[in-house]
Order: sequence, then structure tokens, then C-alpha cells
Amino acid sequence: MREESAMDRLLRIYNKEERLVVGLMSGTSADGIDAALVKVKGRGLDTKVELLEFEKFPYEEEVQKKIFELFDPHTGTVEKICHMNFLLGELFAEAALKLIKKVGFAPKDIDLIGSHGQTIYHIPDFIEDMGYKVRSTLQIGEPAVIAERTGIVTVADFRVRDVAAGGQGAPLVPYTEYILYRSPNETIALQNIGGIGNVTVLPKGGSIEDVIAFDTGPGNMVIDEVVKRITHGEMKFDKDGELASYGKVNEEFLAELLKDEFFEIKPPKTTGREHFGKNYVDNLMKRASYLEIDKYDLVATVTALTAYSVVRSYEKFIFPYYKVDKVVIGGGGSFNKTLVQMIKKLLPQVRVITQEDIGFNSDAKEAVAFAILASETINGNFNNIPKATGAKHPVVMGKISL
Repeated sequence: MREESAMDRLLRIYNKEERLVVGLMSGTSADGIDAALVKVKGRGLDTKVELLEFEKFPYEEEVQKKIFELFDPHTGTVEKICHMNFLLGELFAEAALKLIKKVGFAPKDIDLIGSHGQTIYHIPDFIEDMGYKVRSTLQIGEPAVIAERTGIVTVADFRVRDVAAGGQGAPLVPYTEYILYRSPNETIALQNIGGIGNVTVLPKGGSIEDVIAFDTGPGNMVIDEVVKRITHGEMKFDKDGELASYGKVNEEFLAELLKDEFFEIKPPKTTGREHFGKNYVDNLMKRASYLEIDKYDLVATVTALTAYSVVRSYEKFIFPYYKVDKVVIGGGGSFNKTLVQMIKKLLPQVRVITQEDIGFNSDAKEAVAFAILASETINGNFNNIPKATGAKHPVVMGKISL
């Protein structure tokens, strides 16, 4: 019997109406790998999805330290980037294999892996150089290593195709959110709060061309970094928003923080650690020290920064055009009770709930999204939304490693 060729294998997967796909994601917080095993049925906007299993695989402290070195141009050397690209490929592959084993499957049972990778640098604004206007983005976690270690066809590096088409390469999940959450009766805002906050608006009864999405500003990124610094590394995040609940928002400082130029930019727009990372928090801590702000008040204030940046984004860029019926919060920020309560208080006219309230998993949401995007790549379907990213036209995102 003739051995199956790479193209035969790809065609076999293409022709399947139901696929088992592992989605892998490491976000801007760089705290670990989110892995979701998903059953994907159908294709295009008729896709149906069932989450079979999810697990988060935290990075060892040394690995996280090495990733954070890559975020800083002063410490992220070419040698380190080269090495970590392949090391993270090993870790992503290991996470996929552990998840598959946990469910009782073998790698041969899985059709695809969809991996977002780890963003280490993102330049969403055009830079003019040598007569070219260039946007750029860089994700690592070598997909060839994932494919080699698992024996599974791997689709990865999604952002770059959108950027090549003139987009900002983010947000990428609106396509999958339209598939999973659209409603004929309600206008829904899906607010993800990971390291960065981003929102997708699904107008009731709307088509995919009606979807709008953009980054709202910092999500957990600034809160996490402030907590690390005031606890001298003993805490990596504010669990349940407990520290913030002890403090009082410093209104003067909050007003200063909300003057950041990013909040005034009209969508489409995206941001990341380059704007709200280490240097931002360095300056924030200096100013907080000058104002003699108590540590609990500081955590409360930066938590309010995330809440207000979300709500003000709605007031500026969504509410003038749409009456939002429901806000669904996902991502790690959905577990921060103080943050969620702040958003609810600021949006008394809107029903604010979390992914868990509707039977979904906040942690799994993005990993599931990249499983869907990978399946759509194999289908040859456009899987970006130009209105969200600013791309000139729809594209098929994702590179395939056979």
C-alpha cells in the first residue's frame, strides 16, 4: 500500500466535514500556554464548534524570564530570539501532546494544530523606510518544531498575512467570534481582557462585514506589573481583584493616565507591550511615588484604568453607532471581581456578564479561536476581518507546516 504523501494528507484533511483540532495560545502576559482540543464541524460561517478539553500549562519561572527579555530591545538579542523560537516550539508541542494524552487520544487521531505562538514585538504603525511604508509583527514558537514533534499538520503565524495586506495584524479573533456568538436579536460586545483589552461588536442580525473590533487599551498587563513590583515578585497578579478591593481609586492620577494618546486614536487600532509595558509602568510608578499613593490605592487606580479605558472606548467609538444589549467579558480579567464590578458600575444601562455566565470558558476562548482559524486556513477561507484590522482586503491567514 502506497504511503500517504504530504499533499494526500492535506487533501484528506481538507475533505473532512469534522476535524479534531488543538488550538494553542500564549498571550501578552506570557504566563503559559493555553491548549484547547476542539471538534470543528463544517466550514465558513456555518462552522460549529465543541470544546472537548482545555488546560493551561504555566511556564516555569526561568522560561517566563527569558520571554520577557525578548520584549525589551536592549535585552532581546538576535541570538536569544533565535534560541527561544525553537525552545518555545518544543514547549508548544509538549503542551499539545499532553492535552491529547489527557483526553485519551493519540496524535494520529488529531487532524490539525493551530498555534498563535508568542508575540515578542509588534509595530502596528507604518514606518517609512527605503521608500516603503512598513508595518511589522513577530511571533515565535517555531511551527516546524511543533509539526515535527507531534506528527500533526500545524498552522501558525497568522498575523503576518494580515499585516502584509496593510492591516495591523490584530485583533484576530473577531472572525471566530462572529461564528460563535452572533445573534439575530441582540447587539453583543465581546470584551476580552488579557494582557491587552480588545472588543468585538456583533450588531444584531448583522453580516460579517458589519463587525467592528479594536484594542481598548491595557487589560491585565499594567495591573500585573504593578502587583509584581509592590509585592517584590511574591504575587504575579491580583487574584480575584482582592488587592484592588482594599484600596481607593486616586481620581487625580486616574485622570492623568486616561490622557494617554492611545485612547484618542480612532479604530482600527491595536497596541501591546511596546506601549503599555515596562517603560510605561516605570513612569507610572515614579509618578505614583511622587503623589505618595498608597500601594492598595495604586492597584485600585490601575484597575480603574482598565475599566475606564474599556468603557470610554465604547462611549467614543461604539455607542454613537450601536445600542449594545449585552457585554460579555472573557480572558483572565473576567476573574478579577473588582474589575468586573467597576465595568458593571460604569455601564448601568447594559447587561454585563462573563463567558462563564453563558457556559463558555474565559481562559479557553483564544485557544479555541486559533483552532477555528487553523481549520479555516485549510479550507482556504478568508479568516481576517479587514474592518477590524485595517487590512486592504480579506486574506487567508496562517502558514502550514506539513
